[in-house]
Amino acid sequence: MFVKLNERVYLNMAKITRTKIDHVEDGIRVRFYEGQDQVAKSKRFKTIEEAESWLEDLISKIK
Repeated sequence: MFVKLNERVYLNMAKITRTKIDHVEDGIRVRFYEGQDQVAKSKRFKTIEEAESWLEDLISKIK
């Protein structure tokens, strides 16, 4: 199942093995992994709660 992350990136959620909400230099991002390899990352968020809410909305689209 493909979901649209942004205007340029579609992500095959069937291959995603884990996600991680991570603090980086420029803010908080959700990272998507296929095994050991990071395959995509989300836009920047100001709080972890915003990132969690965005991720839940994204996942609800595929159920």
